[in-house]
Amino acid sequence: MKKQHVAYTVSRKNPLTWLAVLLALLAAVGFFLRLHFVTQGGDDRFEFWMGLFFSVLPGLGAVYFAYQLAVNGKERVFRLALPFWLLAAEAIFLGWAFTVWYYALLITAAALVLAWITHGVLKGTIASLWVLLVPICVFSIGFFLVFTMLTLFADELSLWDEVRFYAEILLCASLLLLLPAMQKLNDGKYHPTWGDRFDGRKIRSLSPISVVGTYIMPERNQANVFFPDKLEITELDKYIRAKRAEGFDQFGMTEALLAAYVRTLSKYPGINRFISGERVYAREDDIQFCMTVKKEMTKESPDTVIKVHLKPGDSVEEVYRKYHETVNDAKKSMELDSSLDGITALFGMIPGVLLKFVVWLLKLLDYFGLLPRLILELSPFHGSIFFTSMGSLGIPAVYHHLYNFGNLPIFLAFGRKYRVNEPDDDGKIVSRKYIDYTFNVDERIVDGFYYATAIKYFHKLLLHPERLDEPDMEINGDIP
Repeated sequence: MKKQHVAYTVSRKNPLTWLAVLLALLAAVGFFLRLHFVTQGGDDRFEFWMGLFFSVLPGLGAVYFAYQLAVNGKERVFRLALPFWLLAAEAIFLGWAFTVWYYALLITAAALVLAWITHGVLKGTIASLWVLLVPICVFSIGFFLVFTMLTLFADELSLWDEVRFYAEILLCASLLLLLPAMQKLNDGKYHPTWGDRFDGRKIRSLSPISVVGTYIMPERNQANVFFPDKLEITELDKYIRAKRAEGFDQFGMTEALLAAYVRTLSKYPGINRFISGERVYAREDDIQFCMTVKKEMTKESPDTVIKVHLKPGDSVEEVYRKYHETVNDAKKSMELDSSLDGITALFGMIPGVLLKFVVWLLKLLDYFGLLPRLILELSPFHGSIFFTSMGSLGIPAVYHHLYNFGNLPIFLAFGRKYRVNEPDDDGKIVSRKYIDYTFNVDERIVDGFYYATAIKYFHKLLLHPERLDEPDMEINGDIP
């Protein structure tokens, strides 16, 4: 059972939301205007720390507040707490820089408690929303008193001077405006909180060895396990022909394997986990299937990677429809010019040394779960499973590597059909048709027994593919 917490949402249709965004951006302007103010005279090292804690960090926090509110306020209100930890850091720095130690200690304790209250309310561990009035008022009054003292030594102030001095109060006012706009989510579902990513929910009930194991083997290629198998496809061929007769003209081996995998994942949801930043996440009910497609089977034909979003419980027909809709969209033009191709072409224009930095930055953002949704959606390195059909190339299945970049945990390759002469149960030699397939899996997401059970179930489904049409699919949820 996943632990429930209070979750809030902020509507973009509410004018208070956009007024709060405006105030946060004004606060950011005020913070950055201080850079000139705090670097006038004094020791160079002290100037640096003054600029950092008095201008740069809270300024970035205000920009972050405005961005998160505008883009993710609908489902991730808890992210708005971060700027108030930065305000607490600013207050602590000012306390230790300008007051005696016992006042500084008191300021430190108060700042941490108030930031913790803000964090707890927005995260949902403190149930009452209006408790936020306490930190908002205390933050605002405290900074007002400090900067009122500063203005006594200033000449006549302009509007921008006022913005500069009272930037913290503008940010607090932004959060205050949100209180009547925030609505509690009472749908009984799990909602994201700290530690979760856009593409997955952090699993918090793993055994200690599973938690430590991701740090012992931080790279995906250190945790590869290869699993080869072969499948007798007499019944599967019949099933494919029956589906084509039903009107699914392009139904083939890929669609059958994909439908079997969806049913396997529905029963064993642990194989839809992934590792990012040494933490294990569940992708929940989003099965992200990736595959490379070519317009024509020629050396000159361009290729691209498609990503199909499936759901546990999707029927064979739904899998077929979603898969071919995505493939057809990718093949509409004479040249494959998907959004992925566009962004990779853009990266290709960056000089090599700078491109290396860009890739490093993307890895850093991915580590902390900060990659934008757009990149996560386009990336073929982020998904549930990658299929590659060697059979369409007329060669056996290969052992394909996993990528250290991204979070793709499983690679399935299947090869060409071939015949084997072997004895049947009566000792008579018969010719049977097979395909080989290989799994390359990240062993850190589940243990070997879980993988073995899931892969055996996958194999049994393909030996008896008529079971794919059974309406009562077992759908299980992953652990908390």
